[in-house]
Amino acid sequence: MERIVYEGTASQSRRLLEGNALGTAGQPQHDIEESFKLKRKLLLSILAVVPAALMPLAAASQVAPASGSASAERVEPAYKYEVYAGYGYTSLNQLNGSRYGLQGVNLSVTRDWGKYFGVTADGAYYELPIASGNPGTPSVDTVLFGPVVHANLYQRTGVFLHVLLGGEHTGGESMTPNISFAAGVGGGAEYKLSPHFAVRASGDYIGASFSVRGNSSGLGYSPHRTFDPRATVGVVYKF
Repeated sequence: MERIVYEGTASQSRRLLEGNALGTAGQPQHDIEESFKLKRKLLLSILAVVPAALMPLAAASQVAPASGSASAERVEPAYKYEVYAGYGYTSLNQLNGSRYGLQGVNLSVTRDWGKYFGVTADGAYYELPIASGNPGTPSVDTVLFGPVVHANLYQRTGVFLHVLLGGEHTGGESMTPNISFAAGVGGGAEYKLSPHFAVRASGDYIGASFSVRGNSSGLGYSPHRTFDPRATVGVVYKF
């Protein structure tokens, strides 16, 4: 009886030892699996955090161009007034069959309303002849008003068109009357040198009605309608 008990006790002890050995052998594998699981969770956490951190930067980069373009637009202010002064030339047909090339000055002030429209007040005076030998010594001065339409054509270059109405006075030829209603159309182009300054070249075709030289009341002061081109080149100041 005692030997059987001992043998059973020995077999149980052997089984316990074998079980402990198997458990000890399987423990490292279990630890490795747990380590992989922790590393996987950590990697997934990092991948989730990185996009969340980059989203504000992406939003800021989308807003930045809009603010930059707005600041670029503010660099070019819109001015309400512009003053022009320049050299002028006109070819006057004050006598039938005669042309007088005269030089002078041209001045104008424009008030803009909006981006494309404005109103212009224009004044000009011509007296100096282009060459000697012309018959008579005529002079002419004009005061004209009218609407103007302008637009930017390409980068620094702009164009404009205007219609002018007013009066014209002629001197040096003893004409009666020497003041006439005048009207015309014209336009031109300008090149922007800076936000305030530009150079301009323009031309107009002005019509008026004067009597012929030497006219008198006995002749009824018969009118002599004229259509005279003029051109000017000068500087614009905007403010």
